[in-house]
Amino acid sequence: MTFCVAMKIEDGIVAIADSRITSGTEQTRARKVTVHPQGHHRLFLMTSGLRSVRDKAVTYFEETTNVGGLKFDKLYKAVNHFAEQIRKVAEEDKSALHESGLSFDLHSIVGGQLEKDSEHKLYLIYPQGNWIEITMETPYQVIGERGYGKPILDLGLNYHSSPLTALKVGFLAFDATRRSATDVGFPLDVVYCKKDSFQIAEYQYEKKELEEVCDWWRERLRQSLEDMPASWTNRLLASFDPVSGPETAFPLS
Repeated sequence: MTFCVAMKIEDGIVAIADSRITSGTEQTRARKVTVHPQGHHRLFLMTSGLRSVRDKAVTYFEETTNVGGLKFDKLYKAVNHFAEQIRKVAEEDKSALHESGLSFDLHSIVGGQLEKDSEHKLYLIYPQGNWIEITMETPYQVIGERGYGKPILDLGLNYHSSPLTALKVGFLAFDATRRSATDVGFPLDVVYCKKDSFQIAEYQYEKKELEEVCDWWRERLRQSLEDMPASWTNRLLASFDPVSGPETAFPLS
């Protein structure tokens, strides 16, 4: 499984992806987010699904853009082109995968700001090649293991969040996911596309770089649990008070 989250905020795009690859009982590491030049501009691709499908689609995309020189002035045009590569791989491999008991599976996120884009853009591409744009109303998208980090993202992120807040919230969503899903883990790839810069910064974090943050967060959670208002529990717990006895218990219906 994979954890990739991309967040569109007012000041740009922050995206985070784990690097753990699980095949049977074997675990390896490989990047799930790649940055691609478009002249003086850049875009990034994030993927979740069958690695063979991902590698082939990205290779086709790189062959026509990085090598072949195909350039796009708006991000949606690059999205359409990558979607074409997904459909091409589907035509070549989908039947063979189904015969082997595997589903054709590749969810992708494309982000950036190209020459004629009025703002930074973010798109989700489905395995069929159709896509949607991620907007300020729902400013993030997760592909891969979605459930564990969603509550943190919903509570902590909105379109007006700062890049620093987005980084923190995205990391905590990843941390919650990796603790619950054994096939999600470090290293952690992070990309940041600042609004109107037309560039993308990227960095890979090893576990040891973030252990202090993980420890800090766990301790704050434990302390918050202790400090949580508990008057609402008194009636139930007092039902078995050694002085008043169990006869004070209230009925459940």
